[in-house]
Amino acid sequence: MQSTYKKTSRYATTPQTDFYLDIWSPVFVPPNQTDKLFEIDPKYNKRPDLLSFDLYGTPNYWWIFALRNMDTLVDPINDFLTGVIIYIPELSSITNS
Repeated sequence: MQSTYKKTSRYATTPQTDFYLDIWSPVFVPPNQTDKLFEIDPKYNKRPDLLSFDLYGTPNYWWIFALRNMDTLVDPINDFLTGVIIYIPELSSITNS
């Protein structure tokens, strides 16, 4: 049984048995030439959900930043600090994954 989570969920590709999730299968966010470097502004300090909303129109893609920047954002909330430089994927590359 495939997961019943929405495509915007970080659990979207994780299989589900009854109502239990199987072992987490992370969504792969490949590097892309269209990715932009972004320095985290004080407005988004520890708030990847706000940046997701401003860029993609939904707070649900906050986890994309952590998966695309695994070397920089080990903790997706506490490492999301002012001045940190991360890659930002375009919405089209996320929704086509």
